[in-house]
Amino acid sequence: MATLIIACHSTAINISTNTNNNSCIQVYDKNTDYFPNKVKITHATGLAVEYHKHYKIVTIKNPWQNAKTGFQYILVQCGTPTPQGFNQTQVITVPVNSIVSLSTTHLPHLAKLGVVDKLIGVSNSKQVNTPDVVERIKAGKVSQIGNNDSVDIEKLLELNPDLVTTYGTGNSQTDSYAKLTEAGLKVGINAEYMEDTPLGRSEWLKFTALFFNKDKEAEKIFSEIANKYQQIAQKSKFIKNHPTVFVGFNFKGTWYMPGGKSYVAKYLADAGANYLWSNEKSSGSLPLSFEVVLERAANADYWLNFSQSWNNFKDLVAEDNRYTDFNAVKIGNLYNNNARVNESGGNDYWEGGINNPDIVLSDLIKILHPEILHNNNLFYYHKLL
Repeated sequence: MATLIIACHSTAINISTNTNNNSCIQVYDKNTDYFPNKVKITHATGLAVEYHKHYKIVTIKNPWQNAKTGFQYILVQCGTPTPQGFNQTQVITVPVNSIVSLSTTHLPHLAKLGVVDKLIGVSNSKQVNTPDVVERIKAGKVSQIGNNDSVDIEKLLELNPDLVTTYGTGNSQTDSYAKLTEAGLKVGINAEYMEDTPLGRSEWLKFTALFFNKDKEAEKIFSEIANKYQQIAQKSKFIKNHPTVFVGFNFKGTWYMPGGKSYVAKYLADAGANYLWSNEKSSGSLPLSFEVVLERAANADYWLNFSQSWNNFKDLVAEDNRYTDFNAVKIGNLYNNNARVNESGGNDYWEGGINNPDIVLSDLIKILHPEILHNNNLFYYHKLL
């Protein structure tokens, strides 16, 4: 209520019925639709929004793997009455005027929507790559709050943001959303990482936009991204040569291979690749032994997306000389998604890449089909030499 009152008193009061939902409504009219511009969810399967005249109901259907519960947020236009029958922890006044983001993947949303000036806190400022956010951090306008399992609650309460965006894993020992809510903060769970397609992940831009009443802007931005992605994917539709590809690496004795229903498999299919695990009906990662991977991928044409710490061929061999048994290693078709890593190890592939799937797909086609898109100017990828 305090946020509502302060925000309302900060606006002019000589407007009888204000449908500019970037400010508080001065005189509420129950017959007015305060959200004339609406988003439509077309690719994200874990996100839904239901519009009412002065509030939106946002539903998170699948917040983490094997989740037994979902989340719901009631976004009420500032200056209008709170609908009855909802838990008050779920009710958030919009548009929010300040936000703390506990995942770098949410930061490009703020830049695309033009609301970086509302950001007052991040989990780890050194991991950030989004240029507008980096500038705001350098200007001393963004506090560092700590990661999911070590969030500084006291500092958050001091900042008192209108909204904290985070994510959940289902592990009560490490997830922060419960203790943030208990502390009286308004928390939004972003479950983009659970989506099985690149465009599904990218569409969570609309989730962030709903809290800022940037519904119209998000609809336009995502439509442009989706159109670009589909136009690029179309370029690989009629190719006859589908190079064989595998991904990942052996980590402490286990090779985690994305399943055939994962977003990685979707990227590779749209790039015209023959992903060697495409027939595995899983959207998660398959734990495999080195020997099993070698048996299937020994003669593969390309190896992609391996250890972030490998910057050259020597790093790869030093890690495990058995890697030289792969044909892709012998012929040098090695490409990693760590071309844009800042000095603290923050990889922009996991930040900007999720929000720019068209650029990621363009990289993959340049790698696998240089005859379609010439193999130069890679953005998120580079060749391991």
